[in-house]
Amino acid sequence: MTLLEEKPVFVIAEAGVNHNGDPDRALQLVDVAAESGVDAVKFQTFDAKEIVTAKASKALYQQASGDNEESQREMLARLQLDKETHCRLKQHAEERGLVFLSTAFDSPSLAFLLSDLDLQLLKIPSGEITNGPLLLEYARSGRDLVVSTGMSTLEEVKTALSVLAFGFTSGEIPSSRSFDEAFSSEVGREALLAHVVLLHCTTQYPTPFANANLKAMNSLSEIFGLRVGYSDHTPGLVAACAAVARGACVIEKHFTLDRALPGPDHSASLEPQELSEMVEHIRTIQVALGDGEKVPQVGELENLAVARKSLVAKVEIAKGELFSERNLGVKRPGIGRSPMDYWDLIGSPSDKAYRPDQLI
Repeated sequence: MTLLEEKPVFVIAEAGVNHNGDPDRALQLVDVAAESGVDAVKFQTFDAKEIVTAKASKALYQQASGDNEESQREMLARLQLDKETHCRLKQHAEERGLVFLSTAFDSPSLAFLLSDLDLQLLKIPSGEITNGPLLLEYARSGRDLVVSTGMSTLEEVKTALSVLAFGFTSGEIPSSRSFDEAFSSEVGREALLAHVVLLHCTTQYPTPFANANLKAMNSLSEIFGLRVGYSDHTPGLVAACAAVARGACVIEKHFTLDRALPGPDHSASLEPQELSEMVEHIRTIQVALGDGEKVPQVGELENLAVARKSLVAKVEIAKGELFSERNLGVKRPGIGRSPMDYWDLIGSPSDKAYRPDQLI
């Protein structure tokens, strides 16, 4: 995974639909992402007519942020960006040093991301994890995939991975049996390891901290043996930073120009300064995690002699006198014989005379 392996933690600023359908605001979001220090900026690519029926209602959080009389399709139609805008956004993102990402919610949109924009890294959203036909198209692209698992059971994640494993490795006719065989095969497992990162996610906007369940991220890693990350919908920075400390290699977080703007996702998003702070904290945590090897650090060595102790004479000790609890003590500095030798010396004769506080 070339793009994802460039940094220990790949940070995705999720612009999503927080442009409210305005191309200029979308370009502003790219600038904010670049200035925050993230690795990638991500949008959403869809045709409202392709992904939702005319009468489908909006989610509760969407209803709370807009016109309740408006259908989900009408809302999404206002928020979709045309192809020309996508091309401008990708060019601008790359000029600002960012990876441009988008999530395709339908087959024509995925084809556009692949053929016109030539994206090498794609994001599969939580809502599509049971959309087998679209998952197969994603996998058959051969591109690297970040797969969000919000609302999913472990069995649903396994089924999705089975479809992906088949799509990466097989040209046979799709079937439940062929999916299972691909998932169980060595070549299928290798393809998943090479191309897929799983994101733990709670699809709730915003997500209460009690529902974040960050330990599930580690369960995904242990059960499926894949790299994992976290798509964060909780308020603020805490959960995203905690996920990094728990081993997340990808962090995705919604951001906006202003949380007070109308629209479905603004209220659960970070504002520009908060996004910058999150990235700063994540980079600091990366450094603080270190390499995991438990050895004295260079900066510790200069304090070792001052902080540790040595064996010393409590009182005057004559040559040949036996060391005992009465005459053998432990004091700083730690430049003499280790106190761990205390019991070995007790009862043995001193090879020289010692003054009080003299190092043994």
